[in-house]
Amino acid sequence: MKKLSILSCAMIALASFMATTTVRAQNPHFVGTVTATLTRNNDVQVCWKEAGLGSNVSITYDATANATATFVCANGGGNCPNAANKTTVNGPVSATGTFSSGKNGSISQCLTFTPPGAGTFSCPSGQKLTLSEVSYTNITITDTTNSIAVVATPSALSATPFTCP
Repeated sequence: MKKLSILSCAMIALASFMATTTVRAQNPHFVGTVTATLTRNNDVQVCWKEAGLGSNVSITYDATANATATFVCANGGGNCPNAANKTTVNGPVSATGTFSSGKNGSISQCLTFTPPGAGTFSCPSGQKLTLSEVSYTNITITDTTNSIAVVATPSALSATPFTCP
């Protein structure tokens, strides 16, 4: 009975030590700069590296920004026949993904989000809905699993892909 009691205590102590060691080894943190890049489609790609996650752990990320987009109607010749025929929309945009940390306990990934849509705005027959201006502010990546958020560099981007002549 005494041997069983000593063995039980030793096993409990070992299990407690192993649990404490595992917790200490995990320290989620973003490494280096989180970058935001405007793509040729006027989307934003947010790239990062996060370490200290532990081996083979699934982490969910949310890339977000506030965005404003202006749409115009352009005819086949690239002109905007009616200057009042445009709309501006704004609101939050985001992209979400879940990735595994693998054996090394880190994740290096990118997520891409697009400008807000034009909603119900439409163009008359013979004209094409065209993105004229887009801007993104407060570009951020959040590790939602560990509740860690970092603002990207740069934190704001904009483009003017089409100008009415």
